[in-house]
Amino acid sequence: MGVLLRVEGGPYAGVDRRTMKRRAEKMLAFLEKSDAELSVAFVDDAIIHELNRDYRHKDKPTDVLAFAMSEGELGHLAGLVLGDVIISVPTAKRQAKAARKTLLAECTMLLAHGLLHLLGWDHETAAKDRAMRAETDRLIAASETRAEPPPKKKPRTKSVRRSK
Repeated sequence: MGVLLRVEGGPYAGVDRRTMKRRAEKMLAFLEKSDAELSVAFVDDAIIHELNRDYRHKDKPTDVLAFAMSEGELGHLAGLVLGDVIISVPTAKRQAKAARKTLLAECTMLLAHGLLHLLGWDHETAAKDRAMRAETDRLIAASETRAEPPPKKKPRTKSVRRSK
């Protein structure tokens, strides 16, 4: 399994596929779901607008959508397939500028937020919103940690026979 990442309408400056894939993998590992499958798509406002209109009945673009495979009539068949997180890069870019942060930071936050939705988290009350924001922050932190360097090998020493 793993993370399937695609970019539509890009490439987008400031969104590196490898970095985002690695961050998604770290989030899954943190959640102890490394065996799960996650699809992530970076799209433009037109695509996310259409999806938001068709599936949420909101006729406007949004920043992130999450489509959980575990929901609905056949959700019990999803197994390790979590679902799709779709991020609008132009919307993320506007939000990043307004918040004075990088596009990478905003996309990482949206990825974490969308992933939590796939896992059943929601923010319909103030308490649930606080909990989801806290968990989003934990996922972001987990995704930004550097990998541990491999252990250094001890230098090989030649055994020297001493003659008596």
